[in-house]
Amino acid sequence: MRQWTIDAFAAAPFKGNPACVVEPLEAWPDAVRMQSLAAENNQAETAFLLRTPDPARFGLRWFTPTVEVPLCGHATLASAHALFAELGLDVGAVTFDTQSGPLTVERLGDGYRMDFPASPPRRIDPPPGLAAALGFEPREVWAAQFLVAIVDDEATVRGAAPDLAAIKPISSGATGGRGNVGIGALAATGADYDVVSRFFAPGSGIPEDPTTGSFHCMLSPLFARKLGRPRLRFHQAYPGRGGDLVCEAKGERVLIEGRAVTVVESRLRLSL
Repeated sequence: MRQWTIDAFAAAPFKGNPACVVEPLEAWPDAVRMQSLAAENNQAETAFLLRTPDPARFGLRWFTPTVEVPLCGHATLASAHALFAELGLDVGAVTFDTQSGPLTVERLGDGYRMDFPASPPRRIDPPPGLAAALGFEPREVWAAQFLVAIVDDEATVRGAAPDLAAIKPISSGATGGRGNVGIGALAATGADYDVVSRFFAPGSGIPEDPTTGSFHCMLSPLFARKLGRPRLRFHQAYPGRGGDLVCEAKGERVLIEGRAVTVVESRLRLSL
């Protein structure tokens, strides 16, 4: 059984966010087995695909090293790339059946465009202890499935070093979610993107996620309102890597564009 490691939201190797994608299966394995492989891979996500009678439709599930998650952008992009670039799927678009409903990925030039559910956040008062845990005072705090701290400048985003043990219970208590926190700001003058961000996911077993598609389901509608235009360029500034997305807020959906690069092809010496 083959597996690929694919850098998603990247135009070159060692950028964006790596995901492992397992060759499509005929039936879902036991969840414990899938979780064990995800822990062995130790990437932000391992994606599992399920064949269906429709050659352009697959089941899709995502596992971090510690939990199964209901939505993952970069591993969806990586899965589409594996099907198109590695397995030669000859269709214009592929649909994935997931816990978050059907997700469609279409080819777009030398990249892909994903159709995801929007998750517009609501503004809230900063939860007690958040500023101390982040190491700075946010200008605004927003919430949906996790917290978003908006800050004044790109330098604050890039320099963030939050107390992960502290932010997890604060975020979980304020949102009812797992305990993850994103940070965002308008880009510095002259940048070739509009918004810069980072995403810390201790509640999902990931100290910091390199590039997070699901986070941009929140950031896209939020900054589309702030800037008065639906289509924006985002850069997630994970130290040493960085990933790039173009997002368009369209009502209840967000269109997310990005590229992907295969960096490893491997063979599993086990059956699932």
